[in-house]
Amino acid sequence: MTQDIRILMCAPDHYDVDYVINPWMEGNIHKSSRERAVEQWEKLYHIIKEYAIVDLVAPQKGVPDMVFTANAGLVLGDNVVLSRFYHPERQGEEPFFKKWFEENGFNVYELPKDLPFEGAGDALFDREGRWLWAGYGFRSELDSHPYIAKWLDTEVLSLRLMDNRFYHLDTCFCPLTNGYLLYYPPAFDSYSNALIEMRVPEEKRIIVEEADAVNFACNTVNINDVVIMNKITPDLEKRITEKGFTVIQTPLTEFLKAGGAAKCLTLRVTEPIMEDVHANVSVTSRVIKLEGHLLDSGLMNRALDVVIKEGGSFKVLNFDLGVERQSPSTAEVRISAPSMTVMEDIVSLLIDLGAVSIPEKESDANLQTVVKSGVSPDDFYITNIYPTEVRINGYWEKVTNQRMDGAIVIKESEEGITATCKLLRDLEVGEKVVVGIDGIRTIRSPQSREQRNQPQEFSFMSGGVSSERRVELLVEQIAWEIRHIRDQGGKVAVVAGPVVIHTGGSEHLSRLIREGYVQCLLGGNAIAVHDMEQSIMGTSLGVDMRKGTPVRGGHRHHLNVINSVRRVGSIAEAVNQGIVTKGIMYECVKNDVPFSLAGSIRDDGPLPDTQMDLIKAQEDYSRLLKGTDMIIMLSTMLHSIGVGNMTPAGVKMICVDINPAVVTKLSDRGSVESVGIVTDVGLFLSLLVQQLDKLTNRYELINSY
Repeated sequence: MTQDIRILMCAPDHYDVDYVINPWMEGNIHKSSRERAVEQWEKLYHIIKEYAIVDLVAPQKGVPDMVFTANAGLVLGDNVVLSRFYHPERQGEEPFFKKWFEENGFNVYELPKDLPFEGAGDALFDREGRWLWAGYGFRSELDSHPYIAKWLDTEVLSLRLMDNRFYHLDTCFCPLTNGYLLYYPPAFDSYSNALIEMRVPEEKRIIVEEADAVNFACNTVNINDVVIMNKITPDLEKRITEKGFTVIQTPLTEFLKAGGAAKCLTLRVTEPIMEDVHANVSVTSRVIKLEGHLLDSGLMNRALDVVIKEGGSFKVLNFDLGVERQSPSTAEVRISAPSMTVMEDIVSLLIDLGAVSIPEKESDANLQTVVKSGVSPDDFYITNIYPTEVRINGYWEKVTNQRMDGAIVIKESEEGITATCKLLRDLEVGEKVVVGIDGIRTIRSPQSREQRNQPQEFSFMSGGVSSERRVELLVEQIAWEIRHIRDQGGKVAVVAGPVVIHTGGSEHLSRLIREGYVQCLLGGNAIAVHDMEQSIMGTSLGVDMRKGTPVRGGHRHHLNVINSVRRVGSIAEAVNQGIVTKGIMYECVKNDVPFSLAGSIRDDGPLPDTQMDLIKAQEDYSRLLKGTDMIIMLSTMLHSIGVGNMTPAGVKMICVDINPAVVTKLSDRGSVESVGIVTDVGLFLSLLVQQLDKLTNRYELINSY
């Protein structure tokens, strides 16, 4: 027996599975055998007594999980941080554990009542005493970690739990003597795994596979070179033994039904203090402000979901609900993160939702100088599609040339300060770039309650194929809008793929161009090739467009067309010489509608007009998109995503594709504000032309978006 190690246990006199507060309890209500539970607990108790002194806390009726003493609190020296249980079912244990600690001479620290922390179930000391591993995500809050660091004067390393089967840290993580670690990596997020690997050398890490993890192999009692645990596989036993440990296995199946095993049934109450270890915690916090119709727009929920998803925690400090119909609400929320890196990721996403620092915490943006052309300083702020402002010298400056995935360059001159969005490749030596997340805000257009509550014909389709009537309603709205844009001298851009030709949409798109509804065309080599193939040969991909049947030798048609155009030097010259007499490219040339064809590695030819230099193609796309009021994307995913990234918020996007995944892909990137229509492109264009034929009068459109 080791005299200086004391462990607290509680007899299972009142143990049972009375409720469900973790996945292991599901289906096990009152299915635990009291007789077997006592037998298994007694065996564990006597094994531990051979290696340490065991103290007992008296079991109490009405709190069946009190047997799991690991959750009583966290002890270091003479100090203990008492648990604040997350679930009401276990909160009744707190006064009994508090009484035991006080009667045994411990200084008891108590967290705020609304701040969950579940003791040594979620906080495990490195067995060398160098630091404390602290879990959060299911039962304990990240905000408890700074309290623990302060009260116990120790370094705290925060680990985020991701799998609800492993709801406490000690169910998937066990520090062992001599710096070894027994753990199940899939239970943690990537940041936490990186932190573990940084602190524990590879040769000291004993990775547990899922088959052992679900039998709570990590829920182990470690006393010097002895590990006491539930049943494990021979392979894991061998690997642990090879590290110099003696493995003692004892069945704890009755306690597994409640989600616990050896470690859960014990609390080490003699954790020694290391004189050279002092309080240190990487948890960082900041307060952000949200304003708008936070509840009925769902903005509040989205913001808080972002915090949790990215590994942080939050506390709503103030919430001022708008008292009248159009009154905006405001909220102040404290965000906590396990490190500054995670905090910057969270705040960057919250900025996209319109979150700002509270006025008294506002600060200027941080700037760093570009030292190599085309390379930004580390940690540069990455722009989104929404109008952005940057705080410089105490004033907010609007960012120009707004687009997604750029950097913000600040220039100061006699004329004043300018903030411009630039691509990485365009950065020049000496330019000042915004880094970090301070001094940045995005402007989100508020939406009236009426707009939110009325039926939204222009709404994104989350899945499924549109019914015929649904498509007709959407097309009717789009027809009204593009007619309005044309009559007001606006600009519509079309991004089109070769499917337009294959589905018989060429004649309809040609008419839209001829009648002034399209002001620029963006695409790739293929749409131009197959459009002109149809014009010259009457085929598309060698298929007769009237009969729908393959033509003998048709597979060579598109190459013959490419060759003919290359011979005369350009698409425009092919039109002028009468080689191309109809179709989309013909109408573009005849009606002075500019077009840009971006090449790719798979292109045949290519056509002389196809820009094979990717950077020049992007620049050409961006130039043609300036001042656009609406963009219609027709079955060309990659071109559409590229265009979406170049386009600021406020430009209406129509994405049409027969494949729902393509429409969803465009939306999931967060690159555009879009209307998704899942239908055949040829059908869409045919319906659009029909609807435009019905509109014979000029009008003033009441925006129904």
